[in-house]
Amino acid sequence: MTTSTQLTTTQVYRVYIRATPEAIWEAITKPEWTARYGYGGLVDYDLRPGGAYVGRASEEFKAAAAAGGNPVPDIVIDGEVLEADPPRRLVTTFRMLMDPDIAAEGFTRVTHEIVPGAGGVTALTVVHELDGAPRLAAIISGSLESEGAGGGYPWILSDLKSLLETGAPMAG
Repeated sequence: MTTSTQLTTTQVYRVYIRATPEAIWEAITKPEWTARYGYGGLVDYDLRPGGAYVGRASEEFKAAAAAGGNPVPDIVIDGEVLEADPPRRLVTTFRMLMDPDIAAEGFTRVTHEIVPGAGGVTALTVVHELDGAPRLAAIISGSLESEGAGGGYPWILSDLKSLLETGAPMAG
């Protein structure tokens, strides 16, 4: 008898930010904001169910990747908007296109939950469902940072928090 086990992986990240839900929503969904934190990518969302989601690499990111021997395409992430409820909830599919092996893992699912709290502090929770995507899971967890793969969600969310609370990203 043969048995098969389907491994499931879900990563959950939560950060508390002294900002309004509207400011966090804008920072997640507008390219003029996403260019200022994390990896400086430029997002384009069609914020309706079935709408496209695209992440483009900045010129600086492409140059750094090429200098490191890992050139990347202009579009590094694609997906589809499944749900958009500004400024509370955004659900998309997600596929990273920077590496053919990771792209071959297919689409995963990302949920952003934005919940206002006391004293002007808002909780941002990111849930990334990574069934069948072990390479992507390793990259976005930040566990390959020492190998030059970046700090993943911990880096991105820390940088977002810094930008919204101080007006400046952590680095640069």
